[in-house]
Amino acid sequence: MKIAFAGKGGSGKTTLSALFTRHLAAQHVPVVAIDADINQNLGAALGMSEERLAELPPLGTHLEEIKELLRGDNPRIASAQAMVKTTPPGRGSRLLTLTGDNPLHARFGAAARGATLMVTGPFAEKDLGVSCYHSKVGAAEMYLNHLVDGPGEYVVVDMTAGADSFASGMFTRFDMTFLVAEPTVRGVGVYRQYAEYARDHDVAIRVIGNKVQDEADVEFLREHVGEALAGWMTHSGFVRSMEKGRDPELSDLEEDNVKTLARMRDMVDAAPKDWEKFTRQSAEFHLRNAQAWANEAKGADLASQLDPDFLMGPTALTEAAQ
Repeated sequence: MKIAFAGKGGSGKTTLSALFTRHLAAQHVPVVAIDADINQNLGAALGMSEERLAELPPLGTHLEEIKELLRGDNPRIASAQAMVKTTPPGRGSRLLTLTGDNPLHARFGAAARGATLMVTGPFAEKDLGVSCYHSKVGAAEMYLNHLVDGPGEYVVVDMTAGADSFASGMFTRFDMTFLVAEPTVRGVGVYRQYAEYARDHDVAIRVIGNKVQDEADVEFLREHVGEALAGWMTHSGFVRSMEKGRDPELSDLEEDNVKTLARMRDMVDAAPKDWEKFTRQSAEFHLRNAQAWANEAKGADLASQLDPDFLMGPTALTEAAQ
């Protein structure tokens, strides 16, 4: 399952992304964690040192290399330069798996608390004033577009803060989106934005309350988000220790918060896997981007990159291996 963590800045979404990643990895299931936030803090939240993180090659600065790898021998894509972040896979494309031979994991990943961590990378000096962060997040979108994840396999993505995630079609790449919300007017306001933007795209959004102190906070969340409330995390000494740069063992996490993480996994596992929808939405957002800017940028009609007879998923993976 592909899982996004979203929310306003300071809501605790990076902390929740790290805790959920650790919770899954502790159960010895395959997990990939991707830091796709402009504030690159997921690696630190997973206990990686600054030195190790500095050695990790960012996805966002190797776009051409990633495009070249993913296009494979797809006859509809003439070159890596012809690809954009929304170019979907087709017959001949290089499809990825969570386990086994995955060249992106080998090239850009590092072990972190039992998971594989990849990062989109921070803004560089040359990006300031001339580029938006979506140019880097596009690398993660391409990874997700080409990934065939199987049962009991998980990708956890720490998204950029606020509603900025909707500036690309990446928000449709997930089987479940957890929106982390504090029990405040601003906290639940981001949920209402998300719900409005996602309404016509069949995106599953569940709210995880964070920094909850008492029953009044829970009732506030219920009042404002209703049935979307999936659980809540209470004020945590474990999290405070993380935020101070310490590296506590997951076994020290408070019992009520462990139960919330377990409930979140149950909810993810119960979510339907719809490869037809995944494929259709890939095509829809590729056409939208092509018409808005990509055709002009590439000097070609990128609608021709769509393979109408291709359905992403396990069958495509099996056929590609033959």
